[in-house]
Amino acid sequence: MFESFVKKLRGKRLITLETTPPHSPRFDPVIDKIESEGLEKLVDGFTTTDNPLARLKYNSVLAALRLQNRFGKPAIATMSMRDRNKLALQSDLLGANEFDVRMVLALTGDSAKISDQPSTKGVFEGDSTLLLDIIKCLNAGIDYGGKPLKEKPKRIYPLAVSNAYAKNYKTLAKKFHKKIDHGALAIITQPVFSAENAKNLLEIFYETRSAFSNEKAKCELILGYFPITKLRTAQFLHSHVPGINVPSKWIDALYKANKKSQKEEFETGFELSRELFSTLLEIHPKIHIMTANRFDLAKKILDS
Repeated sequence: MFESFVKKLRGKRLITLETTPPHSPRFDPVIDKIESEGLEKLVDGFTTTDNPLARLKYNSVLAALRLQNRFGKPAIATMSMRDRNKLALQSDLLGANEFDVRMVLALTGDSAKISDQPSTKGVFEGDSTLLLDIIKCLNAGIDYGGKPLKEKPKRIYPLAVSNAYAKNYKTLAKKFHKKIDHGALAIITQPVFSAENAKNLLEIFYETRSAFSNEKAKCELILGYFPITKLRTAQFLHSHVPGINVPSKWIDALYKANKKSQKEEFETGFELSRELFSTLLEIHPKIHIMTANRFDLAKKILDS
């Protein structure tokens, strides 16, 4: 399962789908929605988010396990440095290993200050590269303290994330270099909203990757994709989420459509999103679809 995923990642096309576990003790309703749309047949794997925006959700590792058991496709479990120290990270990774949850998206995590849980404090013993280093140790059969494990874990596959936009693209190059150097199998970007943005990212990524050899030179870039069908979503992402740039073309078009009707707004946003997805498939068909669990929208985009 994992070897097949890596082969597709390093091949011509790979499509993954993000899932956000609920504020609930049950993840099956999310899985049922995916199955009702037949999305498991259209994607190569899934990701599960880890308490995004520091808001309490169902556990990402167990959600990944549920997805893999239902669909037989890899699920990448996000693990945030915000919520765990080195001991907890290693413990979670070892436990997940026995259940074959072996793809991990290393994330530093949103600030605990914005949590919906009173007086929440972040751990942040390091950024996401610390988790990449921990995985490197476990794959070598030792813990992060250098002590040999009684049994070597099955291989763990680490992935990382990146901003999709920066006024100074050298900033992104430094982040790409750091995560490739720490062993990321692939880097998933935040959503891109134009062909120009995608091409800039790819140029910077490949130029950065060319400095490496061996396994590190095989790191791949996966473009983040988020379909927008509402003006307020476009404005929020553009104004409040660092590392994302929503073109004025999108905001202007959605503004005009919003003045007419909600239907016009949706159709305008969908058409812009559909065109972008088609363009990204031509430029670089390795795409991570994020829809905030709007799986009907994901299905409509993929069908179109």
